[in-house]
Amino acid sequence: MGSRIHSTAVIDPQATIGCDVSIGPFCIIEAGAVIGDGCRLAAHVVVKKGTTLGVCNEVDEYVVLGGRPQHIARHTCWGQVRIGARNMIREHVTVHGAMSADSVTVIGDENLLMVNAHVAHDCQVGNHTIITNNVMLAGHVTVGDYAYLSGGVGVHQFCRIGSHCMVGGQAHINKDVPPYVTVDGVSTRVVGLNLIGLRRRGFTAEQILELKQAYRIIYRQGLTWEQVLQALSTTFSSGPAADFHTFLSTGRRGFVFERRTPVEATIPLPQQAAEPTLTVIAAEERKVG
Repeated sequence: MGSRIHSTAVIDPQATIGCDVSIGPFCIIEAGAVIGDGCRLAAHVVVKKGTTLGVCNEVDEYVVLGGRPQHIARHTCWGQVRIGARNMIREHVTVHGAMSADSVTVIGDENLLMVNAHVAHDCQVGNHTIITNNVMLAGHVTVGDYAYLSGGVGVHQFCRIGSHCMVGGQAHINKDVPPYVTVDGVSTRVVGLNLIGLRRRGFTAEQILELKQAYRIIYRQGLTWEQVLQALSTTFSSGPAADFHTFLSTGRRGFVFERRTPVEATIPLPQQAAEPTLTVIAAEERKVG
């Protein structure tokens, strides 16, 4: 089937356009860009040099793919953007090219990037992720498969977001988020496993039980960091729980702590003719690592 290209679209002769492609009004496709078969580009989409889209991607209005990295260095030549297949990229999303000419910003397959999300230079986004409105990924961030980032999440450069995790809205991530966990958006602390997401994706009861056991080793037993890694390595040699050791043993920025109510916290009963009071004696935060 032939492609459908609006008369106002500007497409460089050196761009590559696949079969059955739809390109809407006022789009700009620069030299060297590749648009795979079955892609749909709405109005005002800009696909810059060095950007490759796989098959059947949907790109909505005012998206810019392959833009110059946001950096104080004045780049005249920057790296590529490679986007896989069957992604949905909504309005005003920006994805920037890598910092160096031989590097690539990567987005995998079947991801949903919602309105106004930003993927900075050298990011590596996996498959089946959901990156919601106004999420900001700084440079060199890695996002694992099936991760869910809620609205307004900001991720510091070089941080890693583990697979199958859930990050709550407006969290400010400046350390690595382990796989399979839920991060509360207000406190930016881990509050347990992403149990709803795991069950929806078909994890078995046995796999979830092992993930719970691994979670307790990491956050609940008061072990030293070396003891945590040793226990994970010897206890879980395969299966999803083994991913914890792989992820934690390769971290460089530290990891998001767990949020727990201090054991000393008390809520006294209200006294007659007196205002209810809340007395909390904060326990010292237990650090992991």
